[in-house]
Amino acid sequence: MPDAREASLITTLRPWWRLLDRRRGRLLAGAGLMLLTVAAGIGLLALSGWFITATAMTGLALAAGLTAGLDVYVPGGGIRFFAVTRTVSRYVERLYNHDTVLRLLADLRGRLFGVMAGLDGRTLSRRRASDWLDRLTADIDTLDGLYLRLVAPAGVALLAILVLSGLLALWLPRAGLVALALLLSAWLWLTLGQARRGMTASRGQVEALEALRGRLLEHLRGLAELEAYGSLAAHRSRIEAIERRLQVDQWRLARVAALGSALAGLAVGATWLAVLGLAALAWEVGALSGPVMVLMPLAVMALNEALAALPMAFTRLGATRAAAERLNALEAARVQSAVVPRAASEVPLRGPLGISFEAVDLHYPGALQPALSGLSFSLPAGRRLALCGASGAGKSSVAQLLTRQLIPSAGRVRLSGMPIEAIDEAALRRRVACLTQRVELFDDSLAANLRLGDPEADEARLWRALSMVELAGWAQALPEGLATRVGEGGRRLSGGQARRLGLARLLLREPDLVILDEPFAGLDAPTAARLAARLDEWLSGRSVVYLVHQLGEVVDPPGIDRRLTLCEGVLCTDGQDVSG
Repeated sequence: MPDAREASLITTLRPWWRLLDRRRGRLLAGAGLMLLTVAAGIGLLALSGWFITATAMTGLALAAGLTAGLDVYVPGGGIRFFAVTRTVSRYVERLYNHDTVLRLLADLRGRLFGVMAGLDGRTLSRRRASDWLDRLTADIDTLDGLYLRLVAPAGVALLAILVLSGLLALWLPRAGLVALALLLSAWLWLTLGQARRGMTASRGQVEALEALRGRLLEHLRGLAELEAYGSLAAHRSRIEAIERRLQVDQWRLARVAALGSALAGLAVGATWLAVLGLAALAWEVGALSGPVMVLMPLAVMALNEALAALPMAFTRLGATRAAAERLNALEAARVQSAVVPRAASEVPLRGPLGISFEAVDLHYPGALQPALSGLSFSLPAGRRLALCGASGAGKSSVAQLLTRQLIPSAGRVRLSGMPIEAIDEAALRRRVACLTQRVELFDDSLAANLRLGDPEADEARLWRALSMVELAGWAQALPEGLATRVGEGGRRLSGGQARRLGLARLLLREPDLVILDEPFAGLDAPTAARLAARLDEWLSGRSVVYLVHQLGEVVDPPGIDRRLTLCEGVLCTDGQDVSG
């Protein structure tokens, strides 16, 4: 019966093993190729030893004047077969299994991206962006060894031990039992024993690496500020402390792995020596032929290849476990932060959506003061509101509440009279659209980035949307047109172009409630004025919330019916109608 630690490890890894199990056919095929490589190595060494010994004994018999013969073609062909098979199977195994791992990485990252996309703003605010990136990259990279370095090699080694011990038992039962006892004991140590000895250090290494990455990013980004305030040395000392802790863990893991490698070699050496001794005694009494006596220990010696990879992999099992625990925590956080109950199925009537905030409070975890406090206002359907305020006043929090990325700590948000948490998820995403200050663009074509707004949009609609934001002429002049890639994060575009591309994507969405956060940021005044005129016509018949620092900075958003000002999460204007 597994102890609590083992049960916890099994529980931790179970969700990720289920994900790997979706590619069971490929995993089994890859393990089969690994087993074929090991079997070919055993066959090559064992048959070579048998052939050399048989040849020598035949030569001695002929030199003594005895009549003797040996068929060299069959064993010679067998040796060539095993040699070629081992070479080809190893090459194919590496190629096939690494392709499988790349597919698994795509599965793992896709799953984790889906988990992170489901987290609300409150949960996301608890960690830095670098920490989330660490989950998506380093933790996933650690988990990819679950099959290739842990499960498959350990399973292949165990199966090879069982099969080889059985084959030895056919010639000499005692040799088979001794080999099974020694090699199985070694296998248990190289897996469970190494994992136990390296668990704490390898888990600590994962945590230290995450802390080091975060500290280094802070150090590099805030270098000027740290220097200006005389904190550079203190910050550097904290980084050095993490590095020392990491070095201690690395040194401990290296010693444990070296011990495992030494024990693996010792176990194989002791086993083939014991088998050789038993085989020699059997040969002495005529129970075995000389070539078979040599074949048996050489077959055991070939198992060294199957066991050699286990110590290092299982010494670092704690890192895999820690990565799985961190990713499982994300899954649990998504469940806890789910803002939509499963029964949410209400759909507002078609048309512009009215907005109502009723004594809404919002408090981020660990924040010194609430982001919003007692916020109450309403906006009739089809009207336009300008919500003003300095950075940090709470405007973005209002947008996240309206898109249900956050739920209020107190109070209620309604759309067309319905509690926002009761509205069907698909309907909400279809009816509400937001242009945030930071436009997220993917390393794909212009068309693909635009079709995030409407996957079914044809090229004619794409060109119309680009024309509305004055990007059509620019896109037509590009050699690849709509197929032009925008680069990672849209780095091939200027800030203004990226902003307008995001706006064009929103236009394709055709929402009923539009949230525009600084819609003309990064644009010159003439361009902003022309866009405002076009936007005014398109926004007709929709509810609109503009999030701006203050009116009159570049170009006022068109058609404002009402203006409210937020000051540190509290309304500091009476919200009177300003349309006249």
